[in-house]
Amino acid sequence: MTQADRDRLVTLKKAKKKLITQRMAAEELGLSIRQVKRLLKALKKHGDKAVMHGLRGRPSNNGMTAEVRQQAVAILQLDVYRGFGPTLASEYLAKKHGIAVSRETVRKWMRAAGLWRAQKQRMEEAHLFRPRRSRCGELVQWDTSNHDWLEGRGEPVYLISMIDDATSRLFARFVQHDSSDENRRMLGSYRERYGRPLAFYTDKAGMFQVAVKTKRQEEREGRDRPEMPPTQIARALRELDITWIAAHSPQAKGRVERSFQTAQDRLVKGLRVAGACTLEQANGYLEEEFLPWWNGTLVVAAANPDDAHRKLAGRQELASILSHVEKRQVKNDYTVQFASHRYQIQRQSVCSGLRGGWVRVEQRLDGTIAMKFGERDLSVSRVTAATPSMPPAKPASAPQPLSKPSKKNNWMQGFSIRGGRRLNEAIEIANATS
Repeated sequence: MTQADRDRLVTLKKAKKKLITQRMAAEELGLSIRQVKRLLKALKKHGDKAVMHGLRGRPSNNGMTAEVRQQAVAILQLDVYRGFGPTLASEYLAKKHGIAVSRETVRKWMRAAGLWRAQKQRMEEAHLFRPRRSRCGELVQWDTSNHDWLEGRGEPVYLISMIDDATSRLFARFVQHDSSDENRRMLGSYRERYGRPLAFYTDKAGMFQVAVKTKRQEEREGRDRPEMPPTQIARALRELDITWIAAHSPQAKGRVERSFQTAQDRLVKGLRVAGACTLEQANGYLEEEFLPWWNGTLVVAAANPDDAHRKLAGRQELASILSHVEKRQVKNDYTVQFASHRYQIQRQSVCSGLRGGWVRVEQRLDGTIAMKFGERDLSVSRVTAATPSMPPAKPASAPQPLSKPSKKNNWMQGFSIRGGRRLNEAIEIANATS
């Protein structure tokens, strides 16, 4: 019996003993006089139980049977549902097994079966709240997670996520490597689906900015760091007219970090149930199941219904912007050296100032090479080095017979023993001649 039941019982007993009228009892209990008369009759017939509901302590008519409870618990004890919480478990029971049970009922079942234990709330460091942006596309948070998404069932994969700050709309892809090429592909996919946002909010990874090493003395003196050339992604964002904002801490881009926490719980378990083992299967589940659930459940309405995304201008070519771009100098024979290969500029593309000038070399994401001289597209072809032809082999000649040794010539014989004039005789002859 609850305290409210005890208070009601005290009032009814006062009315029964004529200490207060039935009208006064009705006003005190907030009931009608007719209801008070009914309760007084029940009190006389059943005693103090009259103030308690007749179904208290009995199983609900709409409750689940013991067989359904045992079946649900047996399902949740399977290895594929290891680590599931009550909310996720209730969703999978309804979707996969046709057992529609509320979250709180599943929580009671799991606690009784030892499958769930409530965690104590921890006090975390408080950070200043930053309000959401007012329009969709004003700010998009961009980050990569290297979690063990497939739980060892296949090759390691990375999850690149882009989440809108105003609406929490999520766009994500699994990739093999967290490289500049994969992130530029992700940027192109986002642009094709939604357009160009006003700004991207990322961390200070090396693919977004070049790290500058400064001496400690220069830091103390407050000298400015030298301006470094942009990375390939920074250059692409600049050409797309998208502002890049660097976060100074993980908490600053908390929206995308919290999305990874949710994905590392629900997405990992969903991939396990789906049996995904490859990159293609993981992306298939991500596109067909997880992203529709996220964008249909967790997305909120922006304060301003206007969309800040912009279309790509006609003068901008997306394939060119997303390329790996470098500059090379044209040689006197109108060839360009790039990536250990030589490329010949075609005759129809030769123009004034091209020889000795600098061209923009674009290595596209599909592996092709394109070059530009200013705003002029150049037609180029790769120069293949001709393999030197081998001289024809001489026919094998028959072995020559050994020649007989020739007789030694004797024209030098006696050369060193020929007689000559003495020195004094030679001097006398020389003096006489002079």
